[in-house]
Amino acid sequence: MGLFRRRKKEAGPACSAVIVAAGASTRMGFDKVLAEVGGVPVIVRCLEAFQQAPGITEMVVVTREDLVPDVARLCQDYGLTKVTKVIRGGENRTQSARMGTLECDKKAKLIAIHDGARPFVTVRVIEDAIAQAAVNGAAAPAVPVKDTVKEAHGGIVERTLERENLYAIQTPQVFDGDLIRAALQKALDDGAQLTDDCAAVERMGMKVVLTAGDERNIKLTTPTDLLIGEALVEEAVSL
Repeated sequence: MGLFRRRKKEAGPACSAVIVAAGASTRMGFDKVLAEVGGVPVIVRCLEAFQQAPGITEMVVVTREDLVPDVARLCQDYGLTKVTKVIRGGENRTQSARMGTLECDKKAKLIAIHDGARPFVTVRVIEDAIAQAAVNGAAAPAVPVKDTVKEAHGGIVERTLERENLYAIQTPQVFDGDLIRAALQKALDDGAQLTDDCAAVERMGMKVVLTAGDERNIKLTTPTDLLIGEALVEEAVSL
């Protein structure tokens, strides 16, 4: 068996999803949460995948305070019935994720945390991560890095990293509910600067299992990414 674990066929425990969409969209230049890709708002495309995923029992959307009414309306308009709450986020992503996990159903053993700026996530990616988290406690989709990556300081290359050992991590990242709540709280207490939620449990010595991601599961960060997103929509329509 390779690095990516195969999804088990058995049905896993109930999983809540926290969709984090509370960023300022600084690099985008305009609000990407409500921006449309292929005529559908980014946040809606994101939520529709979780709506369709059998393993997801509920969704909690975390967004900016000024966007709460608009996002709640979109959830209603598009029939996203698994969305149970739309709440305001915190001062940073870790705080927003933590706030979302506290609003999840306490009966849900697992919690999936997903970037609201990744609208092309598939049900397969979601379900695979859920299945492995149910067994291992923490799982995240990933794709192998294609480019050569170098470590540099002050603009001077110090070393070339072994590409075969490098992976680009995506979301949703799925965890045991009690574990991720505790890990995120500890990260906040310690003032840790995290780039993803896996880092929170890694700090506690927990291993994260990688599952197969999808190259189309891109994060929309710049206007160029929106152009790529439009191309992905057109490609899907033409298939």
